[in-house]
Order: sequence, then C-alpha cells, then structure tokens
Amino acid sequence: MQSRLSHIRNWVFDLDNTLYPAGADLFEQVDAKMTAFIGDYLGLDPVAARRVQKGYFMGHGTTLAGLMAEHDVDPHVFLDYVHDIEMDVLEYDAPLVAAIARLPGRKLVFTNGDLPYALKVLDRLGLGGSFEAVHDVHAMNLVPKPAASAYRGICDRFDLDPTATLFADDMMRNLAPAKAIGMTTVWVDNGSEQAPDAGRDFIDFTTPDLSAWLHAILEDQ
Repeated sequence: MQSRLSHIRNWVFDLDNTLYPAGADLFEQVDAKMTAFIGDYLGLDPVAARRVQKGYFMGHGTTLAGLMAEHDVDPHVFLDYVHDIEMDVLEYDAPLVAAIARLPGRKLVFTNGDLPYALKVLDRLGLGGSFEAVHDVHAMNLVPKPAASAYRGICDRFDLDPTATLFADDMMRNLAPAKAIGMTTVWVDNGSEQAPDAGRDFIDFTTPDLSAWLHAILEDQ
C-alpha cells in the first residue's frame, strides 16, 4: 500500500455515483422522481419543481432535508417513492468486488439514501457481502451529509478513529467535513458533482474511477 495510505484501517464509501459509475444514470432516475414528487406535493410544474428541488439540495444538504424542514414531508413516504426505480442499469462489477475484498481493515457504506435502497444497489453490483454495515440517512437521524453530525455519528456508531479512516464520495462538498475530523479523502470526480467548485485543500486523492484507483493502490503493496 502507498505510504500515504499505510495508516488506513477503515474504508468508508458513499453509494450513489461512487460505487457505480455516474454514467449508469441510476441516480438520474432517483433525481427525476424527486422532481415529480415535489411537483405533485406542491402543485408545481416540472420547471418550478426542479428549481425547488435543487434549492433544497443546495440549502439543506439533500432534497429530503429541505422538504422536511419546509413542508414537514414524511421521510418514509418520500424515500419509498424516489427509490422505487429499475436497477437493471447496474451490472455485477467483478473488478470492484475483487478490489474491495483485498482492502485491509473494515469496510462500510455511508449514504444519504436509506438501507433498503442501498442493499438493492449493492446486490446488483455483487457487493452484498462486501461491507460490514451501511450507515444510512435514518442512522444519521435524518440529518444527512454534509452535516458534521453525520460524520461524528458514523465514527461513534462503529468506533472509528477518523485519522485511520478513508472516505470516498463523488460530491466534493461531502469531503470537507470528513477532512475536518481527520479522515483521508478521495473525490470520485466522475461528472456527477452538483455543487459549486470551491477550494480543494480538503481533498487528498482524486480519481474518475474508484475501481481503477483501488487496484492501483493495491498493486503498490
């Protein structure tokens, strides 16, 4: 393992557009259903609903957090609706399965989605048995990344030393709070980034392809 990573004992991964390619467009289905939900719930046309959706995403961390804060939306109803999508765009990813199996230490998923959805995604990728646990939005008490409490929560729940933990996410803004508590950060720069570009001093590694990056660091062992 690279000397910069020799201290890593815990490997934490975001789910959507991180463990599968953004080009699969799975999350595009979720995104479209969020717009439809807002349109139906608030009586808005698609353009206005989209504007509200992205405003809540930027202002509250997730669209759901904004809907809960502004409209008291039931999170279970929302999540059940937006996650009712076809998974056939995902395929078994043998190289990623092999790479994650070779990582030394503990492996977890840290997602703003919910557990049932995460398990379906992981099963499609062949990663159903690859992780110790999934820390989902309910485990965060519905206060999602990038809220600092979400990162403290996963560390407390699983007794993780942040300074011995690597976190990979496709959303750049989700890496800053991880770095603030001492985690090593990997930005999966695959075109899915939806937040304004900012300083990058909180990013330790950047890759367009998580699987290729993992294989590269493992070959350095």
